[in-house]
Amino acid sequence: MATRAHGGGGVSTVRQTAAQAAVRYLANQYVARPAGEIRYFAGVWAIFGHGNVAGLGEALHAARDVLPTYRAHSEQGMAHAAIAYAKQMRRQRAMICTSSIGPGATNMVTAAALAHVNRLPVLFLPGDVFAGRAPAPVLQQIEDFTDGTVSANDCFRPVSRYFDRITRPEQILDALPRAMATLLDPASCGPVTLAFCQDVQAEAFDFPQAFFRRHVWTVRAQPPDPREEDELVRLLQAAQSPLLVCGGGVLYSGADAALAAFAEATDIPVAETQGGKGALKWNHPCNLGSIGVTGSSAANAAAAASDLVVGLGTRLQDFTTGSRALFRAPGRRLVQVNVAAYDAAKHGAIPLVGDAGAVLRRLHERLSGWRAPRGTRTMAAAVAEWNAAWEKATAPPEQSLPSDAQVIGAVWRMAGEDSVVVCAAGGLPGELHKLWRCRHAGDYHVEYGYSCMGYEIAGGLGVKLAEPHRDVHVLLGDGSYLMLNSELATSVMLAQKLIVTVLDNRGFACINRLQKAAGGAAFNTMWADSRREILPEIDFAAHAASLGAIAEHVSTIAELEQALGRAKISARTHVIVIQTDPLAVTEAGGAWWDVAIPEVSVRPEVAAARAMYIERLKKRT
Repeated sequence: MATRAHGGGGVSTVRQTAAQAAVRYLANQYVARPAGEIRYFAGVWAIFGHGNVAGLGEALHAARDVLPTYRAHSEQGMAHAAIAYAKQMRRQRAMICTSSIGPGATNMVTAAALAHVNRLPVLFLPGDVFAGRAPAPVLQQIEDFTDGTVSANDCFRPVSRYFDRITRPEQILDALPRAMATLLDPASCGPVTLAFCQDVQAEAFDFPQAFFRRHVWTVRAQPPDPREEDELVRLLQAAQSPLLVCGGGVLYSGADAALAAFAEATDIPVAETQGGKGALKWNHPCNLGSIGVTGSSAANAAAAASDLVVGLGTRLQDFTTGSRALFRAPGRRLVQVNVAAYDAAKHGAIPLVGDAGAVLRRLHERLSGWRAPRGTRTMAAAVAEWNAAWEKATAPPEQSLPSDAQVIGAVWRMAGEDSVVVCAAGGLPGELHKLWRCRHAGDYHVEYGYSCMGYEIAGGLGVKLAEPHRDVHVLLGDGSYLMLNSELATSVMLAQKLIVTVLDNRGFACINRLQKAAGGAAFNTMWADSRREILPEIDFAAHAASLGAIAEHVSTIAELEQALGRAKISARTHVIVIQTDPLAVTEAGGAWWDVAIPEVSVRPEVAAARAMYIERLKKRT
């Protein structure tokens, strides 16, 4: 490494490769937090191959003491772990992912889409082809017959909030600050991809020393526009039955305490999206529970009757709105409070662009002494009815196979006060949204924006890295386990213990139920109705044990609770497998979900489902 002064101004420079300079810059990015300044990037997930092992690999080795590198077993899995880490850290910190070119890079595209949907920061540094093109086409290179600039990494463009291809070393002087600004902006937050040409990684350049100075970023908390704030105050004061819909933006802005204080002062009830669940404790007097397709009966009744719905940091996806049929009171108004103008204007809402915490504190001040005419205090009977339904759904069965709800009840009863539950896809997220009782903010980590099968175990690892002092309970079905289980080995290797409960219902039971509800025949969703010569008998516990985990089978809820007790004191990742009923679901709560039914079919069941579908469409607002 050579340091020298260049130019008449005596600018001090240092000669480094582009990869060395990028790693040095990234290691010197800090974020200001209430507890003090801390490095923004907690580490790098890397699976090395041609395209990143020589350039970035050498640079990361030199920086391993300040920017640790973690080895994974699947590029998609390591990216899920990075994204889960950022989510659990409420977007205050993030991680980097690097892969080889070709399949290593495209394996991360699904995870990039997940991060994009969920507005979560992750920096992708996939290796790319030779910028100089001398040896082209290289191994694993995708060639476009009409465009010589295309590579496999162009797949990241639609799933990145910012994309760049580094074809010269000095381009990182512009690209890296742009990447940081995107990752740390609450409104544009999401995945950033810098496709790093492999020959450029190894090229040297005289970089200004100033580029590597410690930089401390402050996460913006945007105040509301006074005119939009005035309009929301006016609407609230005129409302009879207002409802707050709490989304992930409340947690990301650190506004859980502000939400509790405002709701208590005004008696406005709160309903939770998947992303916002846990901002209020489950037994907070203003918490009606989950909302929408997987919502509680109390929250959905309030949503149907509300004359003013105020979304707080939510994009109001179809599971929240009941496919735009849930908020149906005559003359009802909708306000969207969001840092992103794109989300604030959805569904014809009256927008209020601003940080959820800043807005809630302003509203609390301006509405001092005002209380909702028909507030939470009028909904005690509905909440009591829902609590009774919860007790019934989660009670252990007397015989038969347990339901997902009964397994959730057992895990919740055995989980410690400071545990975190992690899940992502299938029927479990819906049951968890309804039934998991959050004791503290941050103890509910369900990825349901992209609902990506395979996120669960890798996501649990990311959560554990973010909060190693907490027990992390991963719940997933046999389908998700088969899709992506390799990071069990990574969790063992890194001594990051997970408690994993696998619910084996012999197939994709959630989609099987949806298939039959749409009038379709049971087909290609369960093992029993799939084309096969042999019905596999999969020993999930034996498989998990082969990856280094402690693993066991149980048959009943009582045995599950005993196993969970053993898992809590296990020395390493502990996997528990239990067979469950593929048909049983919690009947209480819920709302309509728009799944298009065929207009023409030879099956009378489909015709009947189509007729019901047309009737439901008429109720959409």
